[in-house]
Amino acid sequence: MRVITTGTRLAAMLLATTLLAGCASTGDEEAPDLQERELYEEGRAALESGRYTTAINRLEAIDTRFPFGDTAEQAQLELIYAYYETDDWESARAAASRFIRLHPDHPQVDYAYYMRGLAAWQAGRFSLEALRLIDISKRDLGASRDAYSDFRELIQRFPDSQYAADARQRIVYLRNLLARHELQVADFYLRKGAYLAAVERGRWVVENYPHADGTRDALAVMVEGYMGLKMTDRARETLKVLIENAPDHERLNGRSFDPRYVDAPALSA
Repeated sequence: MRVITTGTRLAAMLLATTLLAGCASTGDEEAPDLQERELYEEGRAALESGRYTTAINRLEAIDTRFPFGDTAEQAQLELIYAYYETDDWESARAAASRFIRLHPDHPQVDYAYYMRGLAAWQAGRFSLEALRLIDISKRDLGASRDAYSDFRELIQRFPDSQYAADARQRIVYLRNLLARHELQVADFYLRKGAYLAAVERGRWVVENYPHADGTRDALAVMVEGYMGLKMTDRARETLKVLIENAPDHERLNGRSFDPRYVDAPALSA
């Protein structure tokens, strides 16, 4: 039979107390009772060293305790980045939108626009995309549409911003992605015989993403959709546009169009 001495009991109690304290410390850390400048310096130091949770804690405290302080605006900007680095895309976008609303004329407001778009961009991406195991265009693209809108607004409002060049490159990618998504839906409608819906999807791509790679495929969708609707004149008009812009398109055989789903003979321009 094992005898537990008083010293052993005391050691066990101390160990239990230590473990409980450790567990308690894993919860939300309360910002220390510091002045604004001290909170800001701690937040900046944490941000620069990659301790983003601590940085968020200090920067949020400034926003709460000193909303009109000397460092308040800069703290709000840096809080956007801290949220972004912790993969909290929703909070990053909310913080960026709030900054834009409160400080529309701030000299760094373009940064807020950029980060809002970048957070939506990240939210819309999937880790398996680079491995080509999935097609991101088949997913729900709500966040990617937000990113597209955010980046477009940035370059429209601040064409000379230091972030504009990167935003333009991302817009090209997003435009092609969104167009491809619409075309996949249009293809589904063609297979189901919903020809009017297919035509509308194709027209949407042409009108809203005119520079996307999928625009030519959108014209082909419209041709076939009009053929399914027995609107031969409209189909032929659209076919002429397709031939003019993409004479080597896979659905063309010279000046004739071979439908994929519609049970009809080839259409000639």
